[in-house]
Amino acid sequence: MPTALITGITGQDGSYLAELLLDKGYRVVGMVRRSSTTAFERIAHILDRLEFVSADLLDQHSLVDAVREYQPDEIYNLAAQSFVGTSWTQPVLTGEFTGLGVTRMLEAAKKAAPNARFYQASSSEMFGKVVETPQRESTPFYPRSPYGVAKVYGHWITVNYRESFGMYAVSGILFNHESPRRGLEFVSRKVTDGVARIKLGLQSALRLGNLDARRDWGFAGDYVEAMWLMLQQPSPDDYVVGMGATRSVRELCELAFQAAGLDYRDHVVQDEKFFRPAEVDLLVADPTKAKRVLGWSPKVPFEQLVAMMVEADLARHRSEAR
Repeated sequence: MPTALITGITGQDGSYLAELLLDKGYRVVGMVRRSSTTAFERIAHILDRLEFVSADLLDQHSLVDAVREYQPDEIYNLAAQSFVGTSWTQPVLTGEFTGLGVTRMLEAAKKAAPNARFYQASSSEMFGKVVETPQRESTPFYPRSPYGVAKVYGHWITVNYRESFGMYAVSGILFNHESPRRGLEFVSRKVTDGVARIKLGLQSALRLGNLDARRDWGFAGDYVEAMWLMLQQPSPDDYVVGMGATRSVRELCELAFQAAGLDYRDHVVQDEKFFRPAEVDLLVADPTKAKRVLGWSPKVPFEQLVAMMVEADLARHRSEAR
């Protein structure tokens, strides 16, 4: 039974990845920060099948101890300060977790489990002000937020440890991936939760920023399979993972409101408060390499994803009302 260590296991991606690995017969260990309360709702249904270790991306010693104790065959580093908006108000903390935290995890692996295979969660936000479209593995980075800058650091330090120390370390450059487990602060979930609340009479308007910003949106449950596939290859490499199609925030709104029998134009209000200081206008993946080498392909189309999220938020609000 192979052992996998997942940082960020309580997040959206961590929960789907844990499910996938358990189904494949792995022993799954989740790394969590010690605190008086920990949000386990995304993994509540599999808690009895998981193990946990307390460690912190800001504390090198705790990471080395965790890796040494469990001797994982695979390490998935998903933990980060992962919201672009927050990175503008907490840029230093974002750098510590999302940038230097990667170095600390790589150091822990190098010292305590040098043969472990290491996955780093890179991001399409690294491309930022894109210099070519679509974006592929060779596209130069031009990040437009403290989060994007920190992710670029995490990406390149992973490459450096691979090339300098012979570690099996890869980066998955994942484009936007959503689900009913997405945090409410992200625009996709903000929209679908807002639609549910408006449908049930809990609010009347949905305030958003740039409706013309375009993203490559897919289903998180599909994307964690690509993470696993990257660590099953004969040699380590980096891969872009996305749908290869772009949709605007306006299209997202239109589909989400349609799923609830509403017209977005009656409820969506643009608010300058939600515009970014430096906007990323167009991100779209070229996942050719992931499809060719990994044999990966997404299964859930965008329209189905949006309907799934609206349905889940409607069910949740109805349940809370009862």
